[in-house]
Amino acid sequence: MNIIQEDKVLYKQLLDLALPIMGANLLQMFYNLADAYFLGKLGKEALSAPSIAFTLIFFMVVFGTGFSLAGTTLIAQSKGKKDQSKVDFYLGQMILILICTSIVIMVLGVSFSKPLLHLLQVPQSAFDYTYEYVTIIFLGIPLMFMTIVLQSAMQGIGNSLTPLFIQLCTVLLNVVLDPLLIFGIGPFPAMEVRGAALATVVSQGVASIIAFFILVKGDCGLKLRLCNLRPDKEAVTRIIKIGLPSSLGQSLSAFGFTVLQGIVNSYGTAVVAAFGVGNRITNIFSMPAQGFAQATSSLVGQSLGAKCKERAVLVVKQAAFSIFVFITIGMSLTFFYGHSFVKFFINDPEVIHHGIYLFRINSISVIAFAVFTVITGAFQGGGDTKPIMFLNILRLWGLRVPLAYLLSHTMGWGPIGIWSAMFTSNLIVAILGFFHLKRGRWLVKIDPDKI
Repeated sequence: MNIIQEDKVLYKQLLDLALPIMGANLLQMFYNLADAYFLGKLGKEALSAPSIAFTLIFFMVVFGTGFSLAGTTLIAQSKGKKDQSKVDFYLGQMILILICTSIVIMVLGVSFSKPLLHLLQVPQSAFDYTYEYVTIIFLGIPLMFMTIVLQSAMQGIGNSLTPLFIQLCTVLLNVVLDPLLIFGIGPFPAMEVRGAALATVVSQGVASIIAFFILVKGDCGLKLRLCNLRPDKEAVTRIIKIGLPSSLGQSLSAFGFTVLQGIVNSYGTAVVAAFGVGNRITNIFSMPAQGFAQATSSLVGQSLGAKCKERAVLVVKQAAFSIFVFITIGMSLTFFYGHSFVKFFINDPEVIHHGIYLFRINSISVIAFAVFTVITGAFQGGGDTKPIMFLNILRLWGLRVPLAYLLSHTMGWGPIGIWSAMFTSNLIVAILGFFHLKRGRWLVKIDPDKI
């Protein structure tokens, strides 16, 4: 097989893994989008509830997802070594850690959500809605984590179709339940915001049950065995060593988003709604970047496990170029037609006004950050997660949060100052990420013989 044919085969493997991940991630977004669409019919206060709640939930949840990414790395490298017993072993260890983490997050989230919402300066008109929504979601966190386990483990072995099918079924269930529980159609009571949260939790519960049976049955390339659920000191230490920097970086970054949400909240529900809709639309167009990043992590891990560094480098180049083309098209649409995207969710002139400026200022920087997101897949696949931690912390705490306050409040730019801080932080961190990629430490961080 010549070099061109090998490149094509590798790119096909990348697409075969990335496209279902992109589809699953896009479907995941529909949980929030369905909530936003139906709650928007109740007014901007109800629409603001999931937007505000998301930052708080994200802050709590990402601390655990870093450990799932560590599991993906170790499962992928074990797969590259063709060691099936190690694949199943790291699945069990990952589940053990994430079960414990999810219970802690659930308890902390339910216990401290109200004071945190007060700290975030949530507008009084949206406070009760937000508190109801966030409490129900936190109660369902263990269910959410079971689906995270399945997705991470399957990606490690290169199977991204199974999580996609599960996601499709549960999103359809969520879309059906949303109007029934929000508006009280037929025998269902009108629960408004509580109904949106409950629909999401029920859907995640169905997904978690399906995921559990798939892993126990063991027909998809890995199997959950009771013996692998016993904690192994060396394995737990390895997962923590790889996952903790990523978890800390993501959680501190998420806390930065939470503080940023507090700054946004100080400008009222119109700005909150524009910020929430803007983030959702940007996240939709950035979903392919997340998909390629996760696919890159898996294939880089498998390549390094097989001691093929050249293949790992080629994966990163192919993924980065692909996402650059796609995200440029998407952000061009938001730059020129941002008002139409906002209007789809809520036809409020004030919200549309703020949304237009958000897209005009921030769209270009999202292109650079989307490519950087793909690059973090290389770091994750190689187990070199400290740069991810440092860059995530820098992005929010070193740049975005202080700049947002300085420009919006101190210099009096208002919401435009917040959008400008988002632009600056995205661009600078993306540039620094490219420099670290060139250093190549991610290629030698883990010795595959010691896994």
